[in-house]
Amino acid sequence: MIKYTNKTKIEYYSNRYDKWIIVPIGYESDCATGAIDIKSDSWWVHDKLCDTGIFEDGTKCTNWQASTILSDILRSEKRYFRAVYWWPITFIFGGGKCRQ
Repeated sequence: MIKYTNKTKIEYYSNRYDKWIIVPIGYESDCATGAIDIKSDSWWVHDKLCDTGIFEDGTKCTNWQASTILSDILRSEKRYFRAVYWWPITFIFGGGKCRQ
């Protein structure tokens, strides 16, 4: 179920993987699936990766990478507890096209 529409362009660069993820204005998401919705870029970026399965350069994104990027963003936002426990939850139950 779609709950949110992105109102600002999100451009995230993963230093870990040397890849860009761009979430355009108007992108729709259900937010943090199964968790309390928080103001964060993490779930926007994770949802974009899981919906497409690719980085901006067209290379494949794995489920491991998508969960790790979500965790990296949460850590950068000083959400250390979520960075730890959202990683396995998104890896086990999420992934979308990143699992293919």
